[in-house]
Amino acid sequence: MRAHVFPGRNSAGSSRREFLKSVAALGVGPLLPANGFFAQRKPAAAASSIARIDIHHHIVPPGLLQALGAQRLGGASANWTPAQALDDMGKAGVSAGMSSIAPAGDPFRDPSTAVRLCHECNEYAARLAADHPRRFGVFGALPLPNIDASLREIEYAFDTLKADGISLFTSYGDKWLGDPAFNPVFEELDRRHAVVYTHPNTANCCRNLLANVGDGAIEWGTDTTRAIAQMIFGGAAARYSNLRMIFSHGGGTMPFLVERFTAMARSAQYASKFPEGFAGAAAKFYYDTAQVANPAAMSALSKVVPISQIVFGTDFPFRSAAEHVKGLKDCGVFRPRDLQAIDTNALRLLPKLGGRGGRGV
Repeated sequence: MRAHVFPGRNSAGSSRREFLKSVAALGVGPLLPANGFFAQRKPAAAASSIARIDIHHHIVPPGLLQALGAQRLGGASANWTPAQALDDMGKAGVSAGMSSIAPAGDPFRDPSTAVRLCHECNEYAARLAADHPRRFGVFGALPLPNIDASLREIEYAFDTLKADGISLFTSYGDKWLGDPAFNPVFEELDRRHAVVYTHPNTANCCRNLLANVGDGAIEWGTDTTRAIAQMIFGGAAARYSNLRMIFSHGGGTMPFLVERFTAMARSAQYASKFPEGFAGAAAKFYYDTAQVANPAAMSALSKVVPISQIVFGTDFPFRSAAEHVKGLKDCGVFRPRDLQAIDTNALRLLPKLGGRGGRGV
């Protein structure tokens, strides 16, 4: 695999046409909606200023919906369309959404279909981004825990589709990010200085623990925390220091457990590895605001990491961008300049989304 430098996505007329032709040649055509959305709609003129970047913005490629079925995916996912996404972004002044696949329906759990579905989803996301320059970015999915297939998909996502980064779940089966089993993937991502967005999942240990409470309500925040702890205390965060990692939902329960983690980092076992303490290690990650735009969560997170590490996220289509804009403004934690920073901190990770915003479809 050759070294990769992230170029800007093709947006000039001839370059864009060549890119679309190359993607079409790869067999993306069947993934398009029957109404010909991509062929019929053209990006409207964009505004001159940056509004906000939604780092946590899910899409549902038609191929994924067809493979899993509407009932398995659930209402919000089953009803997703590009037009709906752009409309939600426009209502809240979101200039760009970073597309990723949600764990709804456990889309990549079946090893017999995971490789194909990841590949198709990544091709669809690239075409969506090409058809709407700077309105959508691409976090490519990987078919973990299949290491060889994931390495191939990393190369394809970056070198062919020009993805902005990679999307990982916090756990796969009985292993969390930072587990040595994933070292080959992390080595390659570190070599590429990749942006790695993470989303919680349900590990084998913890499915349906409470019959009347869905996994997403409690377990996903805990799964995120396990991944953060494993990355830091297992040594992967220090070993793969070129990665720019984003954790969803304000870091899960990590801010509320920070006293315990701080004590661990000061212990005889770890003190020499963490001269800046747990807070110094945690502050090297980024944390999004999806489903945590409230006084309790934002108060805790902002006391653990600096504002520079908090990025705007919405969890669309499960929640709206407008809800999060309002929640962050009303929570009483942030000054106006903090809110502006949260809106645009992601541009340090994804600079090619800068320079243009807009509400057009």
